[in-house]
Amino acid sequence: MSDTSRRKFIAAAGAGTAATAVAGGVTLATGGSAAAARPRPGTAKEAVVAYVENHRSDRLTILVGEREIEVRDRDLVTRILNAAGGN
Repeated sequence: MSDTSRRKFIAAAGAGTAATAVAGGVTLATGGSAAAARPRPGTAKEAVVAYVENHRSDRLTILVGEREIEVRDRDLVTRILNAAGGN
């Protein structure tokens, strides 16, 4: 993503839906125990945005500060979509 499109994306995300995830271990609360997720050393200390472009894919783009991380995790995508609600 270019800086210009990233700024536009973050502005649009702020006006709509926000989802937070950290690559490698945060469990979204969907009826499970919130105590199960524990931050590890090196956990992000900046704003984190999770972007699911296609709800049918297993691909999740995580924006952390100036970094962009692509994660392939169908279960995490499903949990984010469930937490976001909708039909």
